[in-house]
Amino acid sequence: MATGTGHSNAGQTAHSNAGQTAKSAGHRAANSRALRWLARAGLAARGIMYIIVGWIAVEVAFGHSSQKADRSGALQEISSKPVGGVLIWLLAVGFIGMALWRLSEAAFGSPGSGDEHKTGKRLAALGRAVVYAVISWSVLKYALGEGTKSSDKQSVDLTATLLKYPGGQVLVVVIGLALIGGGVYLAYSAWKEKFRKDLEFGQAGTRVRRIVEWLGKFGGMARGAVFVTAGIFLVVAAVQAKPQQAKGVDSALRTLASTPLGPWLLVLVAIGLIMFGLFSIGQAKWRRL
Repeated sequence: MATGTGHSNAGQTAHSNAGQTAKSAGHRAANSRALRWLARAGLAARGIMYIIVGWIAVEVAFGHSSQKADRSGALQEISSKPVGGVLIWLLAVGFIGMALWRLSEAAFGSPGSGDEHKTGKRLAALGRAVVYAVISWSVLKYALGEGTKSSDKQSVDLTATLLKYPGGQVLVVVIGLALIGGGVYLAYSAWKEKFRKDLEFGQAGTRVRRIVEWLGKFGGMARGAVFVTAGIFLVVAAVQAKPQQAKGVDSALRTLASTPLGPWLLVLVAIGLIMFGLFSIGQAKWRRL
């Protein structure tokens, strides 16, 4: 009897040790130089994407471009350049890196932040990991020559699919409200400069710090405004049961040009997106990882 108990305890101990070893290996991977490099590559890739989308939106505001002011338009713009194919692959690697980084945060928390035991933050990181995994897949497909849908087409297709099912209308409303809430949170966080706690400037001068913080504040608010606008259209599409009312980033931005302020509101938001792109590139250098 005692022998059996001994074997049981030994098995439990071995199992516990194996679990601890796996967890320790996971933490080492999350803190590895390779993952930090991938995270910085992802932040740079996100920055480049926002800069190009913002620039396209500026051109749209003045009637100088028929390109989509979203990820699909940005990819087409990049691929039209002499080394565009290489740049697309680099973006794909960057976004894959971003997805892996966020996934590691979901699994182990942010190193040194105390997030290991904060379920809410880890779930938020998991949500970001899913978003960037989807973006990675779309960029990768484009790099492989399969093309990509515009954000408008994706929104309409997703809404139409969900509305076919019982409870789909409610689900679309929930997604729309989540976008609105997320946009408000992004704008509020940017206004309060909550991003500052994650920045580590090292030897950078005061002027550099102020510029980066200024870019993050106003760029983040513009980014939040786009999320809110897209979310409102999604809620309207659900309430009216008209999938075609759903709008992606491109149509959400173009709608801003039809306000009483004319194209200038679109220009203002577009400049904000460019600012956020520059801020994201700054994060690639100075974010604490």
